[in-house]
Amino acid sequence: MEKMDKNEAQYKKMTEEPVGGLILSLAVPTIISMIVTAIYNTADTYFVSQLGTSASGAVGIVMSLMALIQSIGFMTGMGAGSWMSRLLGQKKDHKASQVAASAFYFAFALGLLVAVFGRIFLDPLVGLLGATETIRPYAREYAQYILYAAPFLIASFTMNKMLCAEGKARFAMFGIAFGGILNIFLDPLFIFGLHLGIAGAAIATGLSQLVSFSILLYMFVSGRTIAKLGIRNAARNAKMYVEIVQSGVPSFFRQGLASVASIALNKMAAGYGDAAVSAMAIVTKVFMLVFSVLIGFGQGYQPVAGYNYGAKKYGRVKESFSFMVCSATVFMAVFAVLGYLAAPQLIRFFISSAPDVVKIGTQSLRFQCLSMPFLPLNICCNMTFQTIGRAGLATFLSTGRQGYAFLPLIVLLPHFIGLTGVEVAQPIADVISFAICVPYTIKFIRELNQVK
Repeated sequence: MEKMDKNEAQYKKMTEEPVGGLILSLAVPTIISMIVTAIYNTADTYFVSQLGTSASGAVGIVMSLMALIQSIGFMTGMGAGSWMSRLLGQKKDHKASQVAASAFYFAFALGLLVAVFGRIFLDPLVGLLGATETIRPYAREYAQYILYAAPFLIASFTMNKMLCAEGKARFAMFGIAFGGILNIFLDPLFIFGLHLGIAGAAIATGLSQLVSFSILLYMFVSGRTIAKLGIRNAARNAKMYVEIVQSGVPSFFRQGLASVASIALNKMAAGYGDAAVSAMAIVTKVFMLVFSVLIGFGQGYQPVAGYNYGAKKYGRVKESFSFMVCSATVFMAVFAVLGYLAAPQLIRFFISSAPDVVKIGTQSLRFQCLSMPFLPLNICCNMTFQTIGRAGLATFLSTGRQGYAFLPLIVLLPHFIGLTGVEVAQPIADVISFAICVPYTIKFIRELNQVK
């Protein structure tokens, strides 16, 4: 009875509380967890940059691999989570548990496959990621330990997104944030204290991911969640796994294409030397810190949209959509101004001893700041359509920013305007993806008005 009361209270909270305050209450923990994740990734760059330009570039190279690994976790986590939020809105708690358990075991199995095949093909892998001859030894050393942690990393992201889907964002935050903070403390200990160099940064990341995995798993097995991860709840046929993948494909493309885009960026930047590779890696880190806030905000919004769409409260879906877009746009505009003004200082914070890196990084970051206000609509659109079950449209929109908009630009522009082409490719792609989302947004709002 107590369990039913808790589940009913959670349902009422998600479908009756004012959407603005509800989204913020869910978004703050997810934003914190995303920021901590970005910070400990940034910490790797900061500490490793003390080892030299090539080592700093190696972190940027391997971040493409980490982005690909994370994209698998986002796929299983968001695929299960978006489905779970609709099921919970329909009060189908048992099926939500089946989805959650299936996604968890599937995610861990995928992580094992990544670890095994990644280690077997490690040498060609780091070359494919864009490592130059001077960066390659550092990238290889860093990547091998990241691959060992892949099963725990993928499963952790999956559990994190499923907790958010239930509206248990604080649980999700604690698991990710604790591991991230631990990583920040372990980095200098392993890199400098134990004299492990760049391998120390990777080992610190792997151990921190294992701790996060353990904490998140405890949240599920200790009875704090609606969904249960018992092996008996896992599906015995392929249909549920296929549906999880289909629902999660937009997240896979959104995050996976970030990895592909990063590889393309590294390869094009490599033509201008290690300084360009290092500068673009630092700019990517700084930008991801801001972008993580936007993604965290969106992850606070998604369960609200999913619950209410499942409960057929379409007026609340429209209200939450409008709140998300408007609030996030204001935030990104403010940071765009601050980031533009403080660009040199931000780059020098990471690598003040390399003036070429600072010069390239400053210009690139300023270009990126100009496009920041255009990002929220794109993110909100593809998250919304994924949440309400329109996976095809969500996939199309999610592939725009770093897919069919960015990849042609990063290949073509450097041939015409050199290094500047590398720096402006992503900002131009952001504006293009914004324009693509506008008609779909108008159509969606009209649909909600008709069924309200």
